[in-house]
Amino acid sequence: MTKSTKAIIFFVLFQVMASAQNLLPPVYNYSLLDYKGAGKNWDLTTNEGGELFVANNKGMLHFDGEEWNLYKLPNNTIIRSILSQEERIYTGSYEEFGYWQKNDAGLFDYNSLTQLLQDHTFTSEEFWEILPIGQAIVFRSFSSIYIYEKNQIRVIDPPQVVSDFIEFQGRIIVATGSEGLFELKNDVLEPLGNQELLNNKTLTDMVVVDGKLLIGSKLEGCFIFDGNEIQPWQNDLNTELKSHQLNKLLNLTNGKLAFGTIKNGVYLYDSNTGASQILNKKTGLGNNTVLSMLQYKGQLWLGLDNGIARVKLNNSITYYTDHSGALGMVYDMALYDGKIYLGSNTGVFYFDSDTLKFVNGSQGHVWDLEIINNDLICGHNTGTYKIEQNEFKRLSRFAGGYEIVRIPEQRDKYMQGLYTGLATYHKEADGQWEVTKVAGIGFPIKQLCFENPFVLWVAHPYKGFYRVHLNEDYSRVSKIDEFNGESVPSNYNVKIYKIKNQIVFCSQGNWYKYDAILGEIVPFSEFGRYNNQELLSFEDQHFWFVDGDKNKHVVRTNLRTDSLVIADLPLRRRLVPDAQRMIKTNDTVSFITLSDGFAKVNVAQLQRQLDSFKLPVPKLTFLKDKDDSYIPVHQNLPSLSYKKSRIITVGFATPKSIQPRYYYNLSGEEKHAGFVEEGVVAFQNLPHGDYRFDVSTVGIDNKLSQRSTMEFKIAAPWFLSNWSIALYVLLVIASIFLVRRYNRIKLKRKQTELEEQMQKEQDRRIAQMEREELAKKVKLKQNELASTALNIARKNEMILELKNMLVLNKDKFPNSQRYRSFIKKLNSSVKDTEDWKRFEISFKELHEDFFERLLVEYPELTPKDLKLCAYLKMNLSTKEIAPLMGITIRGVEIHRYRLRKKLRLESTKNLSNFLITFS
Repeated sequence: MTKSTKAIIFFVLFQVMASAQNLLPPVYNYSLLDYKGAGKNWDLTTNEGGELFVANNKGMLHFDGEEWNLYKLPNNTIIRSILSQEERIYTGSYEEFGYWQKNDAGLFDYNSLTQLLQDHTFTSEEFWEILPIGQAIVFRSFSSIYIYEKNQIRVIDPPQVVSDFIEFQGRIIVATGSEGLFELKNDVLEPLGNQELLNNKTLTDMVVVDGKLLIGSKLEGCFIFDGNEIQPWQNDLNTELKSHQLNKLLNLTNGKLAFGTIKNGVYLYDSNTGASQILNKKTGLGNNTVLSMLQYKGQLWLGLDNGIARVKLNNSITYYTDHSGALGMVYDMALYDGKIYLGSNTGVFYFDSDTLKFVNGSQGHVWDLEIINNDLICGHNTGTYKIEQNEFKRLSRFAGGYEIVRIPEQRDKYMQGLYTGLATYHKEADGQWEVTKVAGIGFPIKQLCFENPFVLWVAHPYKGFYRVHLNEDYSRVSKIDEFNGESVPSNYNVKIYKIKNQIVFCSQGNWYKYDAILGEIVPFSEFGRYNNQELLSFEDQHFWFVDGDKNKHVVRTNLRTDSLVIADLPLRRRLVPDAQRMIKTNDTVSFITLSDGFAKVNVAQLQRQLDSFKLPVPKLTFLKDKDDSYIPVHQNLPSLSYKKSRIITVGFATPKSIQPRYYYNLSGEEKHAGFVEEGVVAFQNLPHGDYRFDVSTVGIDNKLSQRSTMEFKIAAPWFLSNWSIALYVLLVIASIFLVRRYNRIKLKRKQTELEEQMQKEQDRRIAQMEREELAKKVKLKQNELASTALNIARKNEMILELKNMLVLNKDKFPNSQRYRSFIKKLNSSVKDTEDWKRFEISFKELHEDFFERLLVEYPELTPKDLKLCAYLKMNLSTKEIAPLMGITIRGVEIHRYRLRKKLRLESTKNLSNFLITFS
């Protein structure tokens, strides 16, 4: 058998096995917590934009692609049926039917149609189906048919129980409970012929397939009606449908049929190949009871008994998922002996008749699965094993079988990295494997690749990489080259590859290569664009990288112009850094290990889909302020108040895409941009001004759709509004006016103050001058008074001296009469009152009212006392006073003593000071 023949057989087998393992498109489940309604979802419909409407036990659910909203009927009854027709959403409930329509705020209002009924009484009817026929909308209950046309309703009450109806070949075919099919003609049900096969069978649903009517029954499978005869549907799937209670039928646009059951989810049947796939609880569906189904473009919506599911049909990436948790994380895959084997952290598993089974004895961590010389070899945590007929046979007890590669230019000889060094494997003629430990090396080796037959590059998980030289029989390491220096990659978790005869390293997201001429490690410029990305797989022309950051995009590139970015969300969420591996079957199909299964990537189909697919433009759904008040997004330049714009939330959605990503850009007073995976972006504390918000849908290849644009305005704060600015201008003008007025008043007040100050200064100077003049006068009077007193004192002293001389020369006077006459005149001169009067007048001018005040206080004072007081006030000494009073110094002292008594002065007080300060 040639190599090409083997390759073809391998590919065919792998394709058959892969399809047999129920590789399914991704299923997205929405729980009650997501849509906040009731469990049962009876009917589904979408509008032209892809928005979903659901007939739910609590009311009508609306999903715009990002946000769920629940609308309840006025009577809060269950909605059983729903239909989107143009701008209206028709619903049927218990004894109630009508339509919903959007209002100006973008919310739905309900309008009942039952008021159009005349002379009709409901008989506990529920409306289970709504069908558009021509210009009419037909509502069906089990007992009646209501036709709404031209704002009028006519009622048909057939005697049979109506279980379904459909438009087929221009006729209205009605299925009854157990009496077969009828045709509605002129508002009357007429039975069809050849109905024996349908007698006593409960019909549940009908669908047109290839010009024929496929009729589903509850427990008897499906039947075919070609317009004349009814025959059983000849298909093996019918047996499954009978046992799982068929409920709904749906003809899909991709040549498949969907059969919704009560007990086992959905069967997707391919009429071209006869193959079928099952979406049920075991394969990821939220619930096994399917109440309704709807296809919108490439999506299949499922209304379940407890939840809603969304399936991406014809997806170029399909998945096997182990929902039991027994499989664990898959590290490697292999096809051997017609079976797919999976190596995980819990052991080795394989598929047998679509069932995942465990290889006995393989429990533990699996690092590597390789088909070598027609044997399936497993590198395991506890050693290396051969897998054969569900048996786990030990080949090596050396712990930790990492990677095993063929030694160049050696037949049937391989080298394996271990927890404790290297081992060689050689398959002998009898089919037994000879395993030998390589001496001279003892550290763990996770990766290895040959530079030439005797030089091996190995990677230590924690200590970097080494260039290992082997002896001729590969039994011993002869030399180990280590690399140090600033240009050498970090030691931790280095990965080694041999790419186009070059030894390439990846460390800490950076790429390097070994320059054999220089014998040094240098940057690998060819991979410079792919820093921080892991190499998933490579071939002659293309390389597969995985983005190392949180996005985890898968990139397929030829390093030049051809580049394909795969950003499928389920794939990105289930990839595991440093653990994913790609198994390539041909140029078109590859498999990638995941955290809970594996994915099949059809590159050719993916490229075709991307080439033909036009990214939907996202729809702006709402603009909310911090109070969660909705602002209409379609009005011209909506305005938000500054106070409520502290938090602004913009909502957008793409109903046509499943879990889309978006790129947004906000321009204006502040700029923001970025990728988001939810249809909402919040901005905080934006300054006031005009803004423009753009949002685009991001495709699986990271391309952007056309933008949806909204312009809005954040009003200025009240203190910066036009009225406030006008007020500020007025205040500024008023302030200028007031300042000028104030300055004038201040200037005038200052001038007045200066004038008053000058007047005061002038008055002060005048008063000072007057005081000085007065002081001069006083001084002059004091001088005059002192002079007068002094003159009187001198005169009296002279008179007293003359008197004393006369007294001493008394004997010389011959005439005693004459002597006495001289003495008398002298005494009279001393006691002359005219001198005192002149002194008193001058004293009173200088010390006005002194005597009067003194007499008021001390009335017992005599004139002589007053004289002494006047002389003491002039601060005259006793010696000076004596001649003025014409007495001796002793007489003055005695008089002073008596005066102290009259003035009641203490002995400690000075008499002169008292009189000087008396006022």
